[in-house]
Amino acid sequence: MGALLETHIKEPNLSSILKVLCPGWNHVSNHDTDFDGRIVIIWKFPAVVDVLHQSRQSMTCNVSLPGDNNFTFTAVYAANTREERTTLWEELFEIQTTLFLENKKWLIGGDLNQITHYQEHSSPTVDHLSTDMLELKDNLNQLGVSDLRFQGCANTWTNKNPSAPVTKKLDRALINSVWLESFPNSVASFLAHEFSDHSPCLIDLACPLPHAGTKPFKFQNFLPQHPSFLQVVETAWFQSGSVATDLSTLGFKIKGLKRVMKTLARDKFSDIQKRVISTNSLLKDVQVQCLNQPNEENFQVEKDMITHWTFLRGVEEAFFKQKSRINWLRLGDQNTLFFMRVAATRNSYNSIRSLQLPCGLLVTDSIELCEIALAHFQSILSPVHLPPLSSPFHWFLELLPFRCSPVQQTILSSLPDTTEIAKTILKLNPNKSPGPDGFTSAFFKSS
Repeated sequence: MGALLETHIKEPNLSSILKVLCPGWNHVSNHDTDFDGRIVIIWKFPAVVDVLHQSRQSMTCNVSLPGDNNFTFTAVYAANTREERTTLWEELFEIQTTLFLENKKWLIGGDLNQITHYQEHSSPTVDHLSTDMLELKDNLNQLGVSDLRFQGCANTWTNKNPSAPVTKKLDRALINSVWLESFPNSVASFLAHEFSDHSPCLIDLACPLPHAGTKPFKFQNFLPQHPSFLQVVETAWFQSGSVATDLSTLGFKIKGLKRVMKTLARDKFSDIQKRVISTNSLLKDVQVQCLNQPNEENFQVEKDMITHWTFLRGVEEAFFKQKSRINWLRLGDQNTLFFMRVAATRNSYNSIRSLQLPCGLLVTDSIELCEIALAHFQSILSPVHLPPLSSPFHWFLELLPFRCSPVQQTILSSLPDTTEIAKTILKLNPNKSPGPDGFTSAFFKSS
């Protein structure tokens, strides 16, 4: 299925034109609410489309695909004026409420006629956030939608004026969290605009991810909550020698800690979501038994089960909070669902499904992607032949005229004491990305 925007096709001519351009396809337009019929939705069997709402700036429909893949799609062609766009967002808020779209897969696609940030404008004179930009971002946040992971053209509109060229990102594919849960591998591709001034958008519901292979070790910040954590760390540390006198020995001891941390995470916390669900199910069974047979033993079992379930829920929240990289939320009552959705969005947005070569060729094969990425970084970090320096050394010194005073040089060259090191480590954010060894500051704070 697809949506055609700004066609300028009058209603009497629409059917005859689409029969020639899209033979065998069905169509529906918003001519009932807009004389020009600026939005046309087309689809072909086995897809089924049912229109739920239409206005001058949007059309919302239910889309049914084979395999029980149903979702709600809203095609948008926003007006040029801020006042009319305000009406559009009011409509979308009402549609979301009346159709209960918070709990359904929802895709919004089309021309919003407004950018969300000045970096989405090619002109260097646009260098600050305007009221319109902030309003659009606020409306998207209120709807609970964000950009679908996309590839291709970053800016999607061009004025086609060679004397004063301008490009902007006016077109977007927006999704809610339910869509991302149902179609985690979906991706949007913005293609070349050809004869139009807008880039067409192609959405793939199941774009496969390249095989990641063995993932590097990363310390899970919830591990210190396990009662045996300190004992496990102490045992592994002293098994590899009591004192680390150099970096080589320290690296060996850290490597030994990685093994035991992996084992602890796998044995006690693997599939944490399933563990929470399973423990909750057992708790309900015990509570029913307590109601039917109220005795001291059953009540104690219920108390212990509640403690264990609460513990696992805390671990689950910590797991998804670390993955979400949310630092501004400090207090709350089990924000697991929020962290889970943020983590899923980050995972989708950070995934690399294709690479475009300098020649314009788009590569999607997983093996080729790995080879291209490896060759790229090897050429930067370990080139076969280092280019000779063509500039004298004093030229580099002239680039930065600032020089440290003798006192500053002494301070910079002095080694920090253990107290300063400990204070610095304690100030580190535990949810920041770990170093090359995979350990976050949470490990060093807790051990």
